[in-house]
Amino acid sequence: MPLRFALIPSANKLESNGDGQPFDVSTSETRTFLCLLTIIEQIEQESLEVSIWGSADGQDFGKRPLLKIPQQFYCGTTKMVLDISPRPEVKFLRARWELNRWGRVAPTPMFVAELELTEVSGMLREPVSLSSSAVQS
Repeated sequence: MPLRFALIPSANKLESNGDGQPFDVSTSETRTFLCLLTIIEQIEQESLEVSIWGSADGQDFGKRPLLKIPQQFYCGTTKMVLDISPRPEVKFLRARWELNRWGRVAPTPMFVAELELTEVSGMLREPVSLSSSAVQS
């Protein structure tokens, strides 16, 4: 059965920068995940940046994320694929989020969001060769 887990729990209210809890992905067969970032609620003049970090031990998540989701400003869902199969040392994943607010309104940003990952089939590693019968002029 494919792994399915939340790196940002469902309907989580984010009001400051932070890190999620580490999740053990060592049992994943494909090591490839569909990432769904859903913003349920937000206020004007703010942005949310979410990244996914990997670790071998669940403690040291390094200096660079495995995946950066494009900066978000509005409610909706963003989908991306995270493939950690080339990184066999990665056993744990966690989310990091950064909030930014600007303008002449209250300085505290606020998003209600969630980040769910679902294990999917592995990515194709080798180019598909076309047979001569398939390539005819």
